[in-house]
Amino acid sequence: MLNLSMLLEDSARKYPDREAVVLGPTRLTYSQVNAAANQVANLLVERGIRPGDRVALSCPNLPHFPVVYYGILKTGAAVVPLNVLLKDREIAYHLDDADVKAYFCFEGTPELPLCAEGFAGFKQVDPVEHFFVITDDPAARSPIDGVETLGSALVGHGTTFDSIPTEPTDTAAILSSAPATSHDATRTASTTSSTARRTSSSGAASTCIRVRSKKSS
Repeated sequence: MLNLSMLLEDSARKYPDREAVVLGPTRLTYSQVNAAANQVANLLVERGIRPGDRVALSCPNLPHFPVVYYGILKTGAAVVPLNVLLKDREIAYHLDDADVKAYFCFEGTPELPLCAEGFAGFKQVDPVEHFFVITDDPAARSPIDGVETLGSALVGHGTTFDSIPTEPTDTAAILSSAPATSHDATRTASTTSSTARRTSSSGAASTCIRVRSKKSS
């Protein structure tokens, strides 16, 4: 049995000080990424996330993405990455369709209001129990009153975590091939049967990635 996050853990053990994530002046080592992902995993377990649950993530290509992504995988849950251009109704559709239990959403910018769209979509789907705003500065206040930031939620959570082993047929991520358009949110959507595709994990095991597509009526 193998969890894909164990590949990160192996790198953190072998090359703890080697750079894993680089964005401008920001440099994160494998050890730092793994420790931060462990905090996310501890948070999720505390909030009731269990193996097989689905956790959504809306985040551009920033250091936060791999940290949260691997943190979700460590718990045995499946990641549901969402296109950052989706509008609230589209987000709500995917949260409901994937039976998401928790949702991490980057705060966004004035030009790309991810948090506003994400929170609006979250409020439309009752079964989604948790919403976390990822702020660029972990110490920053939430852009939405009363909504928890990832930085504040991680306070007090440890940097060690024993990743939960998964089976070769367990789902690691649920991807949608639907385009990010406002038309997509209003048209009648029929979801085709999810196609299970296996991706090799260092040749030792494989983990399913389920690809969902939507057809126009």
